[in-house]
Amino acid sequence: MNRKLYKHNSSKEFMFVLRGLNDSRTNKHIYFAFGLVVYIVTLFVNLTLIITIILEKTLHEPMYLFICNLFLNGICGASAFYPKILADLFLDSNIISYTGCLIQMYIIYCYLFSEFTSLTVMAYDRYVAICKPLEYHNVMTHQKVVNLLVFIWIFSLLQVSVATVLTVQTPLCGNDIDKLYCFNWDVVKLSCTDVTVNNVYGYIIMFFLFFQAVFIIISYTRIIRAALKSKTERVKFMQTCLPHLITLINFTISVLLDHMCARYGKGQELQTLRNILGIEFLVVPPLLNPIIYGLKMNQIRRRFMQLYSHRLKEVDQSLN
Repeated sequence: MNRKLYKHNSSKEFMFVLRGLNDSRTNKHIYFAFGLVVYIVTLFVNLTLIITIILEKTLHEPMYLFICNLFLNGICGASAFYPKILADLFLDSNIISYTGCLIQMYIIYCYLFSEFTSLTVMAYDRYVAICKPLEYHNVMTHQKVVNLLVFIWIFSLLQVSVATVLTVQTPLCGNDIDKLYCFNWDVVKLSCTDVTVNNVYGYIIMFFLFFQAVFIIISYTRIIRAALKSKTERVKFMQTCLPHLITLINFTISVLLDHMCARYGKGQELQTLRNILGIEFLVVPPLLNPIIYGLKMNQIRRRFMQLYSHRLKEVDQSLN
């Protein structure tokens, strides 16, 4: 059977059909309202803590700057997902242009790689802080922190850029995506030609991710050993490393499950499960991270309360 060739480089751009909603719009208004509230809350809590860290000079330390970067990345990830799905629910639509699809999956992949690279850098920062406390300020200088932040974004952007170029060069024989949003692997599966190069590059990325995972495991093995030897280090571990571990475990497990389900999960009966796994890493970490760090880290919580109670007093005085 001959498959229809979709020439996405033609003058008339074709549209992808996002099949994740299962053509069921019965509760679309409830989903829209719930999604809108969650998106607004996500933006609010992340922006609030970003502003808190920026305004408070006492929080201009490596650990808090990395956390601020994590919040910023969470906003990018959430904003790549929510506006499109909310528009689909509100307008009763499930299509996206080829260009729009590329942009969406580019930002989502940047979010994914930047999140994991950020967590890797944060593991290194905690390792130096707990295992080599006397050397911390000499190792984690301002210039090194800036270099690490630049590395997080450049490394992530380069990985995604290569994957996107490979995808753009792939002719497609379909336009149905079994997801709520565009994802690179789902687009590559629609290819009319051999995708060996895409798969090889995918394994290269997996190698980098595996290397980062090994680095994190080694770092935390040493951190835990150091924490067990000292009560002071145990307290530091519970206050600064536990939120990081919760974030890391939640993000890693959700991404792995979504990857396994996308590659090996078949059948329409698994669509709901694929939807849940597919949005978990886009919805939960951006919402949960600021709550975890805001509640667990005393310095952030204390500075937040001091800053905004002071602002409220100023507003109240001006009104009176």
